[in-house]
Amino acid sequence: MRQENVDLLADHSLLLAIPAFLPAVALVGLVLFLAMRDRRAERRENEGAQAESAQTDRTEEIP
Repeated sequence: MRQENVDLLADHSLLLAIPAFLPAVALVGLVLFLAMRDRRAERRENEGAQAESAQTDRTEEIP
């Protein structure tokens, strides 16, 4: 049944939900950023250590 003179207003539930999800999305983004930065730093450290050990091995071989 349809009632006359009834105005349907916009549903703002999505706009009300954004402040609740925004901190969670920001936190996930921050965790991903830190994890990627940590992995890159670890990769650089490992490459530097390998290069350093290779140089050390060469200098030990030279009389």
